[in-house]
Parts: sequence; C-alpha cells; structure tokens
Amino acid sequence: MRAVDTNILVRLIARDDPKQLVAAEEFVAAGAWVSHIVLVETAWVLDAVFSLPPDRIALALEMLLDHDRLRVQDSDIVAHALEHYRSNPGLGFSDCMVLESARKAGHLPLGTFDRKLSKLPGAERL
Repeated sequence: MRAVDTNILVRLIARDDPKQLVAAEEFVAAGAWVSHIVLVETAWVLDAVFSLPPDRIALALEMLLDHDRLRVQDSDIVAHALEHYRSNPGLGFSDCMVLESARKAGHLPLGTFDRKLSKLPGAERL
C-alpha cells in the first residue's frame, strides 16, 4: 500500500485547491497509509495555517480514521490520543500522541515538564 504526505491530507480536509483536491482524491482512491507523523503535522497545519479550533481539528482527524480508503498507523493510539485531545483544552494533539505511543509500547510513566500533559494518567511531571 502506498502512503500519503501531510499536504495530501490537508487538501482532502481543507478542499482549498480544486486541482490538488482531485489529485489527492485520485491518489487515495486505491488506498493509502497514513503515518503518525503525517497526522501530527496535519493537526499542526490545521491549527497554525487554517486557525481551526481544537474541536474541528479533532473532527477532521476522526474523519480520517473513518475514511474507507485510508489506513492510519496504529489507529487505536490515534483514537485514544483524540479522546485526550478533545477532553483537555489547551493540550496539543502531538502531546496526546506521544503519551499514547508510550502507553502502547509499555513505557510509562512518560516524564514531562508540561503541566497540562502531566495531569493525564501515565504522565509524570518532573
């Protein structure tokens, strides 16, 4: 299976460039794999470039999880990270992914200096 880069997902979500949107849709029509890094970058672009609020970013990422042609790397990690992201305002999606990746790998606690992240189960503020 082939993979997609961040800009492909951003086109699918933002739908802001008709020509690139068609190309992105055609590419994923045969199926495509999405890495964690690409999801984290996508969340960053949706925040920094498109100024979407966290609830809309979470919705967009959930739609990617449910997309019939996309296969997300360790989708269970992403789903758990999205739960944290939705229920903890001000916490970055990337922080949630770091914690859930460590949890799945069996490497807890996650040491952090981040006050918000350290409030989640499995994280420890240093």
